[in-house]
Amino acid sequence: MTGHGIVAYASYLPRHRLRHADLGAALGVKSGSGSRVAASFDEDSTTLGVEAARRALTGPPGAIFFATTSPAYLDKTNAAALHAALGLGRDGLAVDLAGSARSGTGALLAAAAAGGLAVLADVRTGLPGSADERGGADGAAAFLFGGPDEAIAELAARVSVTAEFLDRWRLPGEPASRRWEDRFGLESYLPLVTEAGRRALQEAGVTEPDHVVVTSPNPLVARRASALFPARVPAGRLPGHAGAADAGLALADVLDRAAPGESVLLLAAADGCDALVLRVTGRIAQGRQAHPLAAQLAAGRDVAYATYLTWRGLLDREPPRRPEPDLPAAPPSARSQAWKFAFTGSRCGRCAFAHLPAARVCKGCGAVDAMEPLPLSATRGTVVTFTADRLAYSPSPPLIDVVVDFDGGGRYTMELADASPAEVAIGMRVEPTFRRLYTAGGTHNYFWKVRPVEEER
Repeated sequence: MTGHGIVAYASYLPRHRLRHADLGAALGVKSGSGSRVAASFDEDSTTLGVEAARRALTGPPGAIFFATTSPAYLDKTNAAALHAALGLGRDGLAVDLAGSARSGTGALLAAAAAGGLAVLADVRTGLPGSADERGGADGAAAFLFGGPDEAIAELAARVSVTAEFLDRWRLPGEPASRRWEDRFGLESYLPLVTEAGRRALQEAGVTEPDHVVVTSPNPLVARRASALFPARVPAGRLPGHAGAADAGLALADVLDRAAPGESVLLLAAADGCDALVLRVTGRIAQGRQAHPLAAQLAAGRDVAYATYLTWRGLLDREPPRRPEPDLPAAPPSARSQAWKFAFTGSRCGRCAFAHLPAARVCKGCGAVDAMEPLPLSATRGTVVTFTADRLAYSPSPPLIDVVVDFDGGGRYTMELADASPAEVAIGMRVEPTFRRLYTAGGTHNYFWKVRPVEEER
């Protein structure tokens, strides 16, 4: 096939883990061992997508194709927030592909055809005790498609088949999906998977692929289809089904391990089947992501089951006895887009004083309109002091405020994520992370927090 290949990729798994044993003990059911990856209260599909996208991005992508089954907004383009958080200005297309798990492969194929960035992100919520709660996962993956001369993986063939049957669905406004009996889905999917997989391998001229990845919301399909298409290399461990992000996370894991010249068969069975055959190029060693999926999966911090249910809105607890935050107003958010979404301050061109947020008049030398943009979303810093505020409004109290000195200049007070008060210390190294501060009046207030740098803890 001609077209674009994958030139860069990245994955992102939230740091919290819900242990199956805790789930089973709370509900009095057998839940098995292991844990599921859980997004924090301040993470949604948009923030997860930003984290994966900024790890993969090497320059302006031209277009962003954002896939999710759990959009933060309807009747509004969520990809526009990703575009703004990546500091891309006004140039380029940003569009959502939302509603079903198949949106993930749709974004990959759109980016492969047109070039650009495919971002796949999801927060999967199941009712307490359900298979979706136990076997789901939250996460994101991003793939940058460019010219074949730069590709680390080339798309050799693709085949798509579609069929209409009621296997999994969710009505607008419902918190979790409904599922038909898995054996019905298995009978419907297996012929589609077999047809798409065989045709794709034939078109690519591959008899036995080195890697085979099968993703489907139906767990029986994934197990049976893997037996139909054996692989030379054993599959890696994945976090659980992550909706529209599932195919992306599985592909990222393969690219973490694949060798030059190896072939990859990706089968995504959701409302049909998409079969993609990719060939790994000699550039893979230089193009692997900095944070392998297996390492992210092995890390993490436990979250109590009651806390998890509260984060998901499935357990109503008494809110803090403090006034709720005001509705974020659209005009000031638009005026401060570079600061609010891209975390860009300013540096004086005369004395190099760093201003957070950006300013027109320098606090160091008094120069007016002599500023240069100072992007800080990729800049780490050091905690110089902190406080745990148990009186301030927070969906998950206490709120931890830290004063951060950023490397290269600039100091700002920020909220600390993914840590408890007992873990905070002066001198702790932190890095920015895009989060949702709160939601008021149906409006999400996005901004940047900081989180501990794991490798420096």
